[in-house]
Amino acid sequence: MEFFSNAETWVGVGTLIFLGLLLWQGVPAMIGKTLDARSAQIAKELDDARRLREKAQGLLEQYRCKQADAEKEAHGILTAARAEAGAYAKEMRVQIAQAIERRGKQAQDKIAQAEAAALAEVRALAADAAVSAAEKLIAARLDDKRAQDMVQSALKEIPGKLN
Repeated sequence: MEFFSNAETWVGVGTLIFLGLLLWQGVPAMIGKTLDARSAQIAKELDDARRLREKAQGLLEQYRCKQADAEKEAHGILTAARAEAGAYAKEMRVQIAQAIERRGKQAQDKIAQAEAAALAEVRALAADAAVSAAEKLIAARLDDKRAQDMVQSALKEIPGKLN
């Protein structure tokens, strides 16, 4: 009976009884079901994660395409804006050159008018001075007899000059 007095024997018997109770209550089946359920849940979460990842990659690719299209559009807009600015600058240069030419011509016309007015004024002053000098000379050198002779001579020349 030494076999029953050994503590290790009782530990083994208790373990066997415990394991027997666990088997009788179906604990291994419950653990299997729990593990299977957990495995199914993990598999479902992995599938969801895979779908989300694929969806995210699809969205990422769409956004990359949109970004590339936006960059192309921005480049096109920038190119068009540069071309338009160049054309506008060229047009402005032409308009400024034309305005400068018009103003230069206006200034030359004003100068020519001023010169003509000054020349006319000088001629008028010269004519007035000549008339005044002629009046003084005639008044100083012309007597009544001589004036009478000149009037008669001028009257005789009129019929010939009228025709």
